[in-house]
Amino acid sequence: MQRVRTRASDPAGPADPARRPADRRWLVLAVLGTAQLMVVLDNTIVNVALPSAQADLGFGSADRVWVVTAYALAFGCLLLLGGRLSDLLGRRRAFLIGLVGFAAASAAGGAATGLGTLVTARIVQGVFAALLAPTVLSLISETFPSGRERARAFGVVSAVVGSGAATGLVLGGVLTEFLSWRWTLYVNVVVGSVVLAAALWLLPRRTGGGSRTPIDVPGALLVVGALSGIVLGLARAGTAGWAAPTVIVPLVAGVLLLGGFVLRQHLARHPLLPLTVLRDRRRAGAYLSRFVASVANFAVVFFMTFFLQDQLGLSPLWAGAAIVPMILGIVTGSNLAGVLLIERLGARGVTSLGLAVSGAALAVLALIDTGTGYATGLLPALIVFGVGQGMTSSTSMSSATRDLPADQVGVASATTNVMQQLGGSLGTAALSTVAATVAVAAGGGAEATVQGYAAAFTVASGLSLVTALVCLLVIPPGRRPAPEPRP
Repeated sequence: MQRVRTRASDPAGPADPARRPADRRWLVLAVLGTAQLMVVLDNTIVNVALPSAQADLGFGSADRVWVVTAYALAFGCLLLLGGRLSDLLGRRRAFLIGLVGFAAASAAGGAATGLGTLVTARIVQGVFAALLAPTVLSLISETFPSGRERARAFGVVSAVVGSGAATGLVLGGVLTEFLSWRWTLYVNVVVGSVVLAAALWLLPRRTGGGSRTPIDVPGALLVVGALSGIVLGLARAGTAGWAAPTVIVPLVAGVLLLGGFVLRQHLARHPLLPLTVLRDRRRAGAYLSRFVASVANFAVVFFMTFFLQDQLGLSPLWAGAAIVPMILGIVTGSNLAGVLLIERLGARGVTSLGLAVSGAALAVLALIDTGTGYATGLLPALIVFGVGQGMTSSTSMSSATRDLPADQVGVASATTNVMQQLGGSLGTAALSTVAATVAVAAGGGAEATVQGYAAAFTVASGLSLVTALVCLLVIPPGRRPAPEPRP
């Protein structure tokens, strides 16, 4: 009888999220999922609006890339630090700070009067997104600590994350066409205000985090420098070429700094990324599958956007809408993994099957040519690809944060997001180079360009299929018993 506590006697809510009423927990998930969607959308929502922003603010075509890269660079470089800050500040506080900062930076970007203001606002957006994203996953992990509901919750958030790039294209087209390019940023202020009000009401005052372990400052500087160099080099490779000094120098420096970061984490008393997080085979497989799934996802959205507009003649709005069936496939695959497959096949089976399904769909997309139609040539493959992505993503996110001490959940969540951002950045840059090389070798023109797209899909397909096999070998078989809920 002593365990029964009324809402009136405990207005802040139970300390243990697993004992909260089920409907309240799913409301919390809705709030967290919406915040995660805001973060993911901003990878692509501005893309469709760039021509309008360029005409309005008067910057050159060569500078457009920085509006997109500034966000991804700050986001990807600071994710590990953001996860650590989440553990230090307490997750409720970190969530609220990240949300308010992200909305404020979006407002500044929407009101930009020049390229410098816009790029600066995008950098600040990325900084607060790096705090917000890992905090969201940590709060979900606390709210749903074990069992089928945990799998379903991560299935929902994986659907949000996996569909975010395509959703951003659709929403960006709608807002640009019917309002203004500025609303691709202002929309975060509106949504963020609603999420903030709901979070203040729903999130319990006592959440995980609040650790007093000091931050590994040298490790933070090394990882920021490493990821900055790698992402910067990859961002410039598409225009300058892989042999350019402006590409080679930051890439080499990034790799060397990354090696220094690993050494520092091995020697540091309080490492930013405890290497024990990476030594678990189940978690290592989750990070690998997350990286490869992101490579494939970004590649499909990127190349399909150009193919639908340049070859099929669709407007940006309708090109984005044509990718919506992939989103439905992601939602379907996430629910299959979370509700039906995970208990039958385990993490290894679902992860490998999802990668194999994605690889098969990419192999079909690799057959495209200038005569390929949407309904028969693209639509079925996009749906199947989405199903595979949903299966892989939901399982990898759940496995990456499971069975960890409370003070390591934030950094594990951040590493999951790092894999996504690096997979997208590396995959887009590398596969764009593949496509351009094949197109030049084929003599240029529309047919050669499509051959380049097909070559990129072929590489992505092979990578997905090989990774499916690797995950079968790396991830241990069976399922561990679900851990007892921890306060």
